[in-house]
Amino acid sequence: MSIEMLNREAQGETVQTSNKSSVPVTGDVFGRIGNLETRLARTEREIDAAQAVRYRVFVEEMKAQLPPDAMRRQRDVDSYDAICDHLLVLDRSIEGDTEEQIVGTYRLLRQEVAMANGGFYSASEFATDALLARHPDKRFMELGRSCVLPAYRTKRTVELLWQGNWAYALKHGMGAMFGCASFSGVLPEQHALALSFLYHNVRAKDEWAVEALPSLARTMDLMPTEAINARKALMTLPPLIKGYLRLGAMVSGSAVVDHAFNTTDVLIVLPIASISDRYVNYYGADAGRFAS
Repeated sequence: MSIEMLNREAQGETVQTSNKSSVPVTGDVFGRIGNLETRLARTEREIDAAQAVRYRVFVEEMKAQLPPDAMRRQRDVDSYDAICDHLLVLDRSIEGDTEEQIVGTYRLLRQEVAMANGGFYSASEFATDALLARHPDKRFMELGRSCVLPAYRTKRTVELLWQGNWAYALKHGMGAMFGCASFSGVLPEQHALALSFLYHNVRAKDEWAVEALPSLARTMDLMPTEAINARKALMTLPPLIKGYLRLGAMVSGSAVVDHAFNTTDVLIVLPIASISDRYVNYYGADAGRFAS
């Protein structure tokens, strides 16, 4: 059984393509579903609000330990925030300032911007430079700091985040996406089934292969392939990683333990050309599925 079929069976999900005519995305608003909207942050105050959402998820919920100034300010903030675009999901039914409406966020970094400012965030954990060097004809974008407030962890919110990512990638002519995705905790052995499943079934190979930096690399090959129950493995995957797999993503061949964020990280690699036709059809070849 294919990974796509296993994913759909595990989730009990049926996604049908839309017959709605596509409307090209313009400006910074990428889509709307009901009271939810996805677009780029427009002001420093909105970026600050997104950092507050990240703090609530990463520190208050996941027990990350940030630098003292960030902990004092109750904001997840680093130097990359100044050069990234910040994708937001807003709940327009919430009364008050726009900043109070932000319920989810992603951080997006284009290759040309990263290279002009010291490189990608993921390069601190994974050998992304070698990956980029093998694809001089493609422009990469990094996805990071994905988080959604607990009350909004629904299919609609996830759809809008991916609508935003897809629209942004098309708008800027991106050829591939990559970024860290995390398991909770700093003991990879606690995720032996899931990590081994990823290693044996969706590990990036050949021209797309990527490994953790040698000084940080932790093995993902913790179980022999014949001992892996694929259905059980899929059920133990974090929702974000499961979502990437449905799109057609691959993963790094080794993991990294991030003690500050209390996570075990893998690198997700998603060539645009590999995105499942099912999802291209769903969101629209011009990202018009949920565009206004």
